[in-house]
Amino acid sequence: MRDIALYVVVWAGALCALKRPWIGVILWTWLSVMNPHSLTWASGGASHAMVAALATMTGLFLTKDRWSPFQSPAAMALLAFWLWTCVTLPFSFYFDDSMPLFIRSAKIYLMTFVCLALINTKHKLDWFVGILVFSLAFYGAKGGLFTILNGGNYLVWGPGGFIEGNNELALALVMTIPLIRYLQTQATQKWVRAGLWATLGLTAVTVLGTWSRGAFLAIAAMSFMMWMKGDRKMLWGFALFFIGIVALSMMPDAWWARMGTIQNYEQDASAMGRLNAWEMAWNLAKSNFFGGGFSIYEYPVFARYAPVAWDVHAAHSIYFQVLGEHGFVGLFLFLLIWFFTWKHAKTVTRLAAGVPELQWAMHLSRMLQVSLVGYFTGGAFLSLAYFDLPYDLMVASVVAMLLVKQHVAAHVQPIAQPRLWPAPPEPGRPAGPTGAPGQRQPAL
Repeated sequence: MRDIALYVVVWAGALCALKRPWIGVILWTWLSVMNPHSLTWASGGASHAMVAALATMTGLFLTKDRWSPFQSPAAMALLAFWLWTCVTLPFSFYFDDSMPLFIRSAKIYLMTFVCLALINTKHKLDWFVGILVFSLAFYGAKGGLFTILNGGNYLVWGPGGFIEGNNELALALVMTIPLIRYLQTQATQKWVRAGLWATLGLTAVTVLGTWSRGAFLAIAAMSFMMWMKGDRKMLWGFALFFIGIVALSMMPDAWWARMGTIQNYEQDASAMGRLNAWEMAWNLAKSNFFGGGFSIYEYPVFARYAPVAWDVHAAHSIYFQVLGEHGFVGLFLFLLIWFFTWKHAKTVTRLAAGVPELQWAMHLSRMLQVSLVGYFTGGAFLSLAYFDLPYDLMVASVVAMLLVKQHVAAHVQPIAQPRLWPAPPEPGRPAGPTGAPGQRQPAL
């Protein structure tokens, strides 16, 4: 039954996307982030995503309701990074293994630009943010209940795709919590706000229930940033403190022992393996201008560039992942994407300050910055450089900036410039000697 329901939703959404392609963006985002096919008995996630993508791009070419996706520095930085991965691909150490990973990232970047072209109103942007929250908060609420019922003694795992692992799911949920808060600021009904409060708390519990040390650091940094960006700091300080105390109090002793290894990382094999992989990526990038390609986590590569040859690990860091795979140029372009994304959000908060009609954009941009802090912190310990969600945050930041600038341009009256030269004579009236209409000059 669930399989039939999924097929109905996908094909109905695809048909709607032919006329209103922004609906296809919502469908694609739901499929790529939530992985709903993992909740059914049949597979077919790739085929569902392909149907949504083809219908959306067909609608994109047929509709006039679109704008250029290249209107922001963040979008141009993403395009530059994508092109650079095309340049580095032929220099891959393991070309055949790198090609499928390159195609996967290319699909994500292509659909990111499709999103930028079709999400061009506040209504569409709210749907876009809403589907992101729904796709991930579903697992947040579900995992939170699971953690409470078993006292935190069992790990919470993800559904599949990029967020299959416990660490990956935890980071995605950390990035989702600020978006839940944004929806809460927009809700007008008390029961909706109460439901979002409950979802936010359960999602925070799920993050702890994954037993992820990197996510524990990420949620701490994210919580502090959320408090800094909040309007009512006393209320939010109390709320975050209460949620944290309740959530931490239910975690078992084994969980506390695992979190305690953060301070003694030298004695933890997993932590030392990550440091070994980071040094490998650094040495590889210094020796190879174009990096080693998408697939470099093999024994021969570690034997040549890592301090410990036999300790083969994934990068476990978005920064060292990009550095090892695409070199220093790739890392620079990757960081440039997030620099401009942050700057766009900051621009929105500046332009929207004091404008009642733009308060939604200011709240959204602040929460996007909070989400990015979670990604920057947790991403330092996970290989999620090509994960969909951060690029979706970039889309939201860019679209919010463009909409705010559009509103400001439409409502701000231009300042009248002073006339520096005499006006031309009016029709039918002779001009005086100095050019002033009908003005007599005094006798000398």
